[in-house]
Amino acid sequence: MFEIVFLGTSASAPSIHRGLPAQIILAGEHRFLVDCGEGTQRQILRSGVGFKRLNRILLTHSHLDHILGLGGLVSTFASWEEMSELEIWGGKPTLDRVQKLLYGVVLDYERIPIQIHLIDIKAGKLMQAKDFTVSAFPVTHRGQGNFGFIFQEKSHRPFLLDKAEALGIPAGPERAALVKGEAITLKDGRIIQPDMVLGELIRGSKLVYIGDTSRTDNVTEYVKDADALAIEATFLHENVEEARAFGHITAREAAALALENGVKTLLLTHVSRRYRERDIVDEARRVFPNTYVVRDFDHFTLRRDQPVEKKVAQHQEDDDK
Repeated sequence: MFEIVFLGTSASAPSIHRGLPAQIILAGEHRFLVDCGEGTQRQILRSGVGFKRLNRILLTHSHLDHILGLGGLVSTFASWEEMSELEIWGGKPTLDRVQKLLYGVVLDYERIPIQIHLIDIKAGKLMQAKDFTVSAFPVTHRGQGNFGFIFQEKSHRPFLLDKAEALGIPAGPERAALVKGEAITLKDGRIIQPDMVLGELIRGSKLVYIGDTSRTDNVTEYVKDADALAIEATFLHENVEEARAFGHITAREAAALALENGVKTLLLTHVSRRYRERDIVDEARRVFPNTYVVRDFDHFTLRRDQPVEKKVAQHQEDDDK
């Protein structure tokens, strides 16, 4: 199971209702902060998620609206939080800028009790946990070293208790071995194969996050069959030429990407202040009906073989008022 909590959903500059890009992805005991725009630490507090175990930060690219909040966040970690190590993952151009921000400004004055690891991302698997993997893939935006991220839950074959009991398989290590895909031999000499007690394969949930991008044709293999795709929608299609000039896509293009690649739920973020939210929703849903234009503090849950569930955030005001 994955959860994604959107902390900031504006493009380039904050609005009254939207902070700058940041989101937390929860995967079991693990937590990941993806991007860290200005004001992220306050958004974390307002979200109710808190700072605990938030020791991995994944950065999509080097632009300031996606990284400027790192200074304040690291300073807070140094002063208030019990954290011994912090990992910041990004492409080399991103890490070069983070290095200047942290060590040229913040840490020049702070003496921090935590170790900061700046980890250069390469396309491929970044992390292998017990139940899921995190991978990175290249994305086209202005400059070099831009990445999207895939959170992929492991597929699972359920253990069929009724069949195990009918076969006389005792509870304990024998059943554990079968779940692992290993054959066992019972005391009476019978050999039990895993297929005799395991159900059909249930695919693990898949969450894909893409920050700023100017193309969709080169990410299709990565977003294919995602349970949820979170991606920018900075422009409406009437301004597609301007979108491309600034390295972005439109809401219609994001929706087409989802439609053509078997995505189940589309989560649009990085919203420009120039547009009304309902106009973005209308453009995307004409192509891909199961689309949300997310707001700050929207919270979505992905469970294996189930529809994506939205927990409604308590917004002080509606953007369209």
